[in-house]
Amino acid sequence: MAIYLDNAATTFPKPPAVWQAMEHFMKNIGASAGRGGYRRALAAEEIVFQCRRLLGKLFNINDATRIVFTANATEAINLALKGWLNPGDHVITTAMEHNAVWRCLKTLEKERGISITVVPCREDGELLLPELDAAFRKETRLLACTHASNVTGTVMPVQAITAAAHRHGVPVLLDTAQTAGVYPIDVQELDIDFLAFTGHKGLLGPMGTGGLYIRPGFDLRPLKEGGTGSVSRLEYMPEGLPDRFEAGTLNVVGIAGLKAAVEYVLNQGVSRIRSHEEVLTARMLAGLEELPAVTVYGPRETAPKVGVVSFNIKELAPEEVAYALDEGHEIMVRVGLHCAPLAHKTIGTLERGTVRASVSYFNTTEEIDAFLTAVREIVELTS
Repeated sequence: MAIYLDNAATTFPKPPAVWQAMEHFMKNIGASAGRGGYRRALAAEEIVFQCRRLLGKLFNINDATRIVFTANATEAINLALKGWLNPGDHVITTAMEHNAVWRCLKTLEKERGISITVVPCREDGELLLPELDAAFRKETRLLACTHASNVTGTVMPVQAITAAAHRHGVPVLLDTAQTAGVYPIDVQELDIDFLAFTGHKGLLGPMGTGGLYIRPGFDLRPLKEGGTGSVSRLEYMPEGLPDRFEAGTLNVVGIAGLKAAVEYVLNQGVSRIRSHEEVLTARMLAGLEELPAVTVYGPRETAPKVGVVSFNIKELAPEEVAYALDEGHEIMVRVGLHCAPLAHKTIGTLERGTVRASVSYFNTTEEIDAFLTAVREIVELTS
């Protein structure tokens, strides 16, 4: 039986309610939200409204209209960075960022003349907080960071980060691609200004869904312009949220699936999901640590990490390991740089990359044991 361990890229399987909700929408509703007064259009609009409301409940957001739907976390990050930063601004980020943040910042450096300070991290991905404090300047306008690394799973100390930034009057953009749905996120407690999330990973929803939370008091330039179904006589985008940032027809079939997914996550409880993933991650780490030929990257304890484990086997290229796992054992993992070269540079694997195994709520201890047995066999064949 095939074992899927690439959940950091996208989770699989999804709860049945997710694809059932999408099928129901396509078969029985099919109308565009906010584009008509007839019953099916109103039903579509209600789906969008309820999904926004449920996301507000999950993240403890009081005003759900501050949640803007996007195609994914990458689009949400682009909206935040390109909508907030101006020529001459300074941005602080970390040495564990995904290209969703890094490439956008580098493009803005080239096109708008922003400056960037990368705060270094330890080899396990832990942020060097004293270095963070020293990075602020009078022209610093934003701190953008990942919540958890997609390479090592390392969870950033968000409360310490936001406290440091706010002492300097600097807002924080948090990329929760690896934590939303699997790790507790409270925008009030964490004091977050912008929160980018994707629907297809820990939230267990479909691809093509995601969003950006924008804290009250912050205004961004729209990333795109067009029809909103509201105040159409205006020549420019309306000021009110979420319409200001949701030009064009929404992906309502995807949002229907996301709504069902968030309902599932809320019903199961993030703490229960987190606990299960910690058990699986601890089991995987313990098994890999028993193999002298295996090098594991990132924290060895589960408390400061999500369910992402990167490793290498001595003498073997990561691609060879992945091929052997897939062809010989039907186990799916990801290899390479995982769209995060900064993180790989930090942990010393920029030239080689790593094998990455990542768990979800639907993986079992039996699957982890089968994975460890397969890795052990690969090691023995090459020793």
